[in-house]
Amino acid sequence: MADMVSILFVCMGNICRSPSAHGVMRKLLEEEGEGLNIQLDSAGTHAWHINEAPDPRSQQAALAREVDLSDLRARAVEASDFHKFDYILAMDEANLADLDKIRPPGSKALVALMLSYADKAAIQEVPDPYYGAKEGFETVLDMLEEASRGLLTELRQC
Repeated sequence: MADMVSILFVCMGNICRSPSAHGVMRKLLEEEGEGLNIQLDSAGTHAWHINEAPDPRSQQAALAREVDLSDLRARAVEASDFHKFDYILAMDEANLADLDKIRPPGSKALVALMLSYADKAAIQEVPDPYYGAKEGFETVLDMLEEASRGLLTELRQC
């Protein structure tokens, strides 16, 4: 793959799921992405947490897997993202619907669910762990690792 590919991960507030997806994919690319030119970012469909670091529970669960999220900061999805990114991957159907509402005509981005890249996913949505127990953050990371591997496989075929 000679050309750069850009990926935007999207959830609601950009403090749990999408920064976790960003971090998981970044680590995977560091370990297995030799020869790939991939730009990553994450954003939220709602602007509740602009410039905030990921949720401490997300950071703690990720760091236990040697995935560092500490440099990431929340931002909101912008209309220009649909022209800037090749892939915009939503964590759930609600965020996918929100993305469809703001998607400008003629945008180039492939907009899809993140778990559409997970071969063994029994569900298609990454659950929001924000109001749940610590184990929810682990489950989210498991799902994101599987989907990231599937996405990497697809990107290698481009």
